[in-house]
Amino acid sequence: MCGRFTLTYNISEVAKAFNVPVPPSLQTTPRYNIAPTQNVVAILPNQTLDVLRWGLVPSWAKDESIGSKMINARAETLAEKPSFKRLLNSKRCLVVADGFYEWKKEAGGKTPMYITLKDKGLFAFASLWDSWRSPDGEQIRTCTLITTEPNDLVASIHNRMPVILSSEAQKEWLDPSLHDEHVLLPLLVPYPAEQMSARAVSRLVNNPQYDSAELIA
Repeated sequence: MCGRFTLTYNISEVAKAFNVPVPPSLQTTPRYNIAPTQNVVAILPNQTLDVLRWGLVPSWAKDESIGSKMINARAETLAEKPSFKRLLNSKRCLVVADGFYEWKKEAGGKTPMYITLKDKGLFAFASLWDSWRSPDGEQIRTCTLITTEPNDLVASIHNRMPVILSSEAQKEWLDPSLHDEHVLLPLLVPYPAEQMSARAVSRLVNNPQYDSAELIA
């Protein structure tokens, strides 16, 4: 699974990297410990930046608490599970990050490992989103990150990794005219291990209340 990640770039840098406009109302601060149920920066199929809440609440859900259990979706079963098949067809998005955490089992406990691209650049997780209306009429938009088998680097740490899409795959994933799962599912593969790096970081990251640069120092 993927349960924590970072986005330390400012919103202008994100917009430039993905060649999308910045909504005037969208303001962000560097994030070093993004956790489920918190807001994340996403790119929607209309090529706009927006904010979604991490933890999918399907439109048919009776209660929004289901979101904390749906932070990830397995690539291998997206087309089989009703909760995700509909979204795979029409509600795909990208969630922007510059690193993510996985915990490595070692003697004495689990060590948090910080995984990034070698150039420390921005990247995009393949994600699905949906909109849910609360009993009081509030419209809440949420998302889930898609995971797949790990590449050789991540396999030494964890048995799953989030799907990071290449620039070309991002275009296909966001294409609103594309609905063929036989084209979409092959995009959901492990990112090349040789383009990534991992290192141990502070165990303070275990607590989502900590969110500062010292976590990745």
